Amino acid sequence: MRVQPGAKQNAITGVYGEAAESELRIALKAPPIEGRANEALIAFLAKFFGLARSSIGIAHGQTGRSKLVVLKVVNAADAEARIGAALTALVSSRTS
Repeated sequence: MRVQPGAKQNAITGVYGEAAESELRIALKAPPIEGRANEALIAFLAKFFGLARSSIGIAHGQTGRSKLVVLKVVNAADAEARIGAALTALVSSRTS
């Protein structure tokens, strides 16, 4: 995931990069200070996937924009379907 802290709202905003190197881009209102953006990311993903915050962890990238996130009780197909639906809605809203 590619995180953009200090944004106007928390939202999935698209895809960063191309092909195998692409990352889901997420905007967060929280500033990148004292772990606030990481906490906001965990809270956002918990709400998005309907999980407890304790089911989400940042495995890599705690201090950078690119992060590897672990979802402990979601299978890959369900995660891909939710993210795909969010990206489809994003594209639809931009073309309307």
